[in-house]
Amino acid sequence: MLKLEQRKEMRSFGKTLESLLLAVAILCFLVPAGARGDATQHGQEHVLRLYNTHTGERLEIVFRSGEQYIPGALGKLDYFLRDHNTGDVRHFDPRLYDILADLTASVGHPGGEIDIVCGYRTPSTNESLRAHTTGVAKNSLHIQAEAIDLRMPGVDTLSLRRAALALRRGGVGYYPHSDFIHVDTGRVRQWCFDCPARLITGN
Repeated sequence: MLKLEQRKEMRSFGKTLESLLLAVAILCFLVPAGARGDATQHGQEHVLRLYNTHTGERLEIVFRSGEQYIPGALGKLDYFLRDHNTGDVRHFDPRLYDILADLTASVGHPGGEIDIVCGYRTPSTNESLRAHTTGVAKNSLHIQAEAIDLRMPGVDTLSLRRAALALRRGGVGYYPHSDFIHVDTGRVRQWCFDCPARLITGN
């Protein structure tokens, strides 16, 4: 009698297990592939490779994991982008790093090295540049640590400018004679310093 009851319990357990497996299979089928992909990408690492043209320093760093910026990495980036004249450091808008990373992908070099021409500027450094150089704004977003000037080795700067404009994530300036572009997290706008007329409108 006991053995008969055990056999019944085992058959019942087997049916329950089959039902659970079937439910899991149905759920996997119903969940959109895109949603499963999003879960896979949740912890995706976002990397920047930078070269500071003034200090000669290089930095390769994971600045964001999934949707979370990494505080320690942001601190290292703030120092890397310091005012090279004074050594002063200011906390950068981390959205700039997303722009840089997306820019490298847009020009077909995801994770490619970026030459940093200018990061943070103290007000005094900005005024000094204004006194000796043309094309420097009085209230430059470099002072707010919301702008970066850059170029990419092996990438035509005009192509880089077009890719930055296509992102529509802030201001984009083009300085062809100095061979760099400016990107910032301000309002969407563009300018071209000392450019031919055909380039002024972003063509």
